[in-house]
Amino acid sequence: MFTSQTSMQTSSFQDSIDVEEKDTDYDNEEMGYNQKIQLNCYYTIYLYQGTRSEATAEGNVAWSQRRTDSTASTSQEDFSLTLVDSSLPVEAEPELRCYISRRLSKGALLGGMGNIAAVELSVPEAAVGCYCCLLEQERSPEQPDADGNGYVICLMGGSEKGLNLFRLELDKYVQGLQSSLQTPELVNLETEIRPYLSMWYEESVMHIHRVVQMVQGSISFLLHAALSHIHVEVTNADDRTKADVARFIKAAGLQGLVQEDTTTASLYKASEALTDLVIDCSTSPPTLSNTVSNRFCDDWIQAFLNAAERCNPFLLRQILENFKLKAIQDMNSLKRFIRQAESSHYALFRCCQFLQGCGNGDVLLQNAHAEHRGLPEACSIIRVLDEFLSEQQAQG
Repeated sequence: MFTSQTSMQTSSFQDSIDVEEKDTDYDNEEMGYNQKIQLNCYYTIYLYQGTRSEATAEGNVAWSQRRTDSTASTSQEDFSLTLVDSSLPVEAEPELRCYISRRLSKGALLGGMGNIAAVELSVPEAAVGCYCCLLEQERSPEQPDADGNGYVICLMGGSEKGLNLFRLELDKYVQGLQSSLQTPELVNLETEIRPYLSMWYEESVMHIHRVVQMVQGSISFLLHAALSHIHVEVTNADDRTKADVARFIKAAGLQGLVQEDTTTASLYKASEALTDLVIDCSTSPPTLSNTVSNRFCDDWIQAFLNAAERCNPFLLRQILENFKLKAIQDMNSLKRFIRQAESSHYALFRCCQFLQGCGNGDVLLQNAHAEHRGLPEACSIIRVLDEFLSEQQAQG
């Protein structure tokens, strides 16, 4: 369980939001951010074939010429890799293929599971983060025992550390390619597959940056909505903007981190009484209605704006993760104080001090109400804390 000491609350919070000053890894590894230059990113797709699986003669004819210099086989009984398409420089692609072959030989690439590592290639960055995933094709009823064929998708850019922050987004993006890879001989390569792969960085990494750039200092309202499970409605916007905001709210929220399903249900039930946050994109910048924030969320505004100004999506994601971590630490601290307050008046006093100092009391108490539902002693303490917080807010 994460814990935080009340006496160190201010310094630990400052450590959380100062990640951009302490961790220069993201600026050193992702070249060009301080100059607002787009990061170089690449993709490559290989056909993967187990050597025991049969391929029709007609299918091989179509790619026979292009495979002449682009097929690698580690052993006659193992597998082969055939280049389908790549945006890498010509001299870098064989280096990547050699790396992928080694990973496959060691069994390090499992079907449908992404793998991220740093790879040295003949590109300006020298070493880049590489996400690779083996998408296996379904075995036909005629060949149920044949070795699986499929495609190895490689997405390269930034650093290993940076790409790891977006692992879930990359997994989902690559899985979205599955249906397009069922076309015989990939006749849709130029119309579907290549454009899709070319957009991996914009679609899987840059969405947080686009949201911060769009709302600027109003980002605190989105952060508060995410923690409070408040629905966010986006109007007069294109589908991409709506999807960006939805993904930001999901990334900033604590869904999946609450231990019990009943707690999650209680949180959503409590949030139903709250008014939706509305983002109207008919104006520039957008107009936000029904806005609610608190001091905790407001304190993170500048960190997000600084990272967005430097056009650093990896740093933005790290700041977002630190924001969530700090919220979790405070939730666990409050839970500990509530347990202690059941038998100690001084601990109840510490609860009040903590809620007053953390700046996130409304969110913490909302979660405490849901988590301690059905525990009479804890609920009575939370009611006292609610009254205290209301009095403090009334006094300004």
